[in-house]
Amino acid sequence: MKKTTKVLGLTLASALLIVTAACGKEEAKTLSTEKITIGVTGGPHQQINEEVKKLAEKDGLEITIKTFNDYNTPNTALDERDLDLNNYQTLPFLEQQVKDKGYKIEDAFKTVAFPMGIYADGIKDIKELKKGDKIAVPNDPSNEYRALKLFEAAGVIKLKEGVEEKATKKDVAENKLDLEIVELEASQIPSQLGEVAAAAINTNFAMGAGLTINDDAIFHEEIENNPYPNYVVVRTENKDDEVVKQLEKYFHSDEIRQFIEEEFNGSVVPAF
Repeated sequence: MKKTTKVLGLTLASALLIVTAACGKEEAKTLSTEKITIGVTGGPHQQINEEVKKLAEKDGLEITIKTFNDYNTPNTALDERDLDLNNYQTLPFLEQQVKDKGYKIEDAFKTVAFPMGIYADGIKDIKELKKGDKIAVPNDPSNEYRALKLFEAAGVIKLKEGVEEKATKKDVAENKLDLEIVELEASQIPSQLGEVAAAAINTNFAMGAGLTINDDAIFHEEIENNPYPNYVVVRTENKDDEVVKQLEKYFHSDEIRQFIEEEFNGSVVPAF
């Protein structure tokens, strides 16, 4: 009798553990085809998503757009299910965030590219930089690497051979002008432009400060076939959901392409 009671107790305990584990693990949920929430950064991404929202409304899909003013929070919000998707980042940035923070999110499809530019208040040509000048770059890993590569392409510095996406100013191998490289939070660089001789600024933040690639940049990345397209990003479990495919149709439509080309004058370009 005691043995039977003991076995029954173990069985009930095991069942309780299984139920507890199941309750503790949030089940994957398919995204709704009627209502979704997308996270974006302010500026062009927000504007483009507003146009996508208009197209979606015609098919009965309601899109709520949440706007963020930094590059980190939208991925946290997506991973924690406060968003259904986000649209603001390049693949290198996404991959670095996944690696560093263990997010279970991934790219779904390309949207647009924001060619990065170098801007300055006091000079008109990158060749006017003088010995000891300060230059500013974003301080997040993938964007700092991108900015340093841009200054390298402009002939200002040279990076060590084989450096990867996590490169910082410590990975500069040659700096003939002995430039002081200042690392700043990406969104803050436009407001600090008067404090440095030149700065690499992400286009969404440049545009927020009234700067454009064609009119104001003293050097910039390739506009056509830019190597850093932005993506719509989803939780891995939702990558193949029907609404994601539906959104891709809107983002890649002729209407959105025309809006981008007419609205941004080359500072933002279709990547599809």
